[in-house]
Amino acid sequence: MTDAIAVLDIGMTNKKVALYSAELEMIAERKRVFPPLMHDGFETHDLAGMEEWFLSVLRDFVSEFKSTYRIRAIAVSTHGATFVAADGEGNPVAPCVYYTYEPGSDFHERFFALAGERKALQATTGTPDFSALINLGKGIFLIKERYPKAFALARWFLPYPQYWSMRFTGKPAAEGTYIGCHTFLFDWEKNQYSSVADALEIRARLPSPLGEPWEVLGAITPDIAARTGLAPDTIVTFGIHDSNASIMPHLATMGYRDFVLNSTGTWCVLMHPATRYHFEPDELGKVVFFNRSAWNTPIKTAIFLGGKEYETWINLIAAIHNTTPKSLPEPSKADYARVLAERTCFILPEIVPGSGQFPGSVARAVERGARFTLAQIERGGPLPEFLRDTATAQAVLNTSIVLQTEVALIRTGLTVGTEILTEGGFRNNGDYNSLLASAFPENAVYLTDLKEATSFGAAMTALAALRGIDPIELSRYIHVEMSAVAPMFEPSALAAYRNAWRALI
Repeated sequence: MTDAIAVLDIGMTNKKVALYSAELEMIAERKRVFPPLMHDGFETHDLAGMEEWFLSVLRDFVSEFKSTYRIRAIAVSTHGATFVAADGEGNPVAPCVYYTYEPGSDFHERFFALAGERKALQATTGTPDFSALINLGKGIFLIKERYPKAFALARWFLPYPQYWSMRFTGKPAAEGTYIGCHTFLFDWEKNQYSSVADALEIRARLPSPLGEPWEVLGAITPDIAARTGLAPDTIVTFGIHDSNASIMPHLATMGYRDFVLNSTGTWCVLMHPATRYHFEPDELGKVVFFNRSAWNTPIKTAIFLGGKEYETWINLIAAIHNTTPKSLPEPSKADYARVLAERTCFILPEIVPGSGQFPGSVARAVERGARFTLAQIERGGPLPEFLRDTATAQAVLNTSIVLQTEVALIRTGLTVGTEILTEGGFRNNGDYNSLLASAFPENAVYLTDLKEATSFGAAMTALAALRGIDPIELSRYIHVEMSAVAPMFEPSALAAYRNAWRALI
């Protein structure tokens, strides 16, 4: 029997439990989607349902692989911008609200009146003024306002990975990749919790000191051992933020090469490892921020809901044609050339206003100057004619996603020669990638073959904890193949369309 590692990979859409060998080979994986639970008009996470499923899958893994593998360690990776208000035993005392909830402009103004001026906060905490609740600070402020009794009862405000780690070990914790990721709660200059923690009156209820993602938090509780069949000495790490988990294999193997990881999914997260934490003056007020890597180094980051944008529009296009997205015929290079040359049809962001690189933009289609908002189209309103042509519609959509990616890449500090590595969902969209290569003729664009990068990175932290080493020493287990992407057009082909698209925004 050989050692194995279990990973809870908790995305906003898919929840996964993966099993890895001690050589970081995936042995098994289970996935499930949990619809939100409605509570007082809020979409909230089904924490109890998720926990029961996680434990049942672990129990199945223990039974299925009992003759070959023994699970020795568990790591947790989760999506960002989420926390749980918990009592001293780690039980939730308030709903875990989806970060996509938009509380309105008055709420945001009240938050900044309490927390401080927007650009000053961005400069110190690395956090831009996102819409909705796309940071822990605003999420905690919502609980403080809407559930004051629960706020008062909470012993801990746990970052999402550490909520799950506490459920397995009974021990509270916090670590740098999550607290340092657009939360308003981390002061990059002082390397400690920020003044916003004091303004919210929660500093004493944030676990301290910040640990490392591969530190051992503790062994599983007797209850978890009994419910899963795991050995009582199974260790659990502190946990890690998903984007920082996905970039770990590249940081461990790329050495000093200059690269941006274009991690694509519901969110497109573009991460550029930096030598120092620094904003240029004209970057303050823009949707650009810093992640804190597993090694506590700055990663300049820009995000947008690329996968959600694509999925929303492609499903709409398919519905118009009474088919499925996979059944839509692919556009040709000539279709793209025509769209770029005519410059009459456009799809503009943002599906969730204020979530990406164009916070003032409303999701809409534009055709020959006529404006069709997505909301109107979804309510059965007038359709732009180009959506009735599947080739044109897909060419316009892919071009829109590429132009959003282009802006995000530039805002991460990409320069001539910086390599662009695309992984995740858009890796399988050939048109997107060849258009992206067209937009950056002085930057090599690659597709990586690293599947389930978030789970893999989290597994690295568990294996490092099990062996008592730094994850950088696991590089011999990391084999990332990179295939170069050829451009679809000369860069000049995009110039006029890009200008017209940006002018509409």
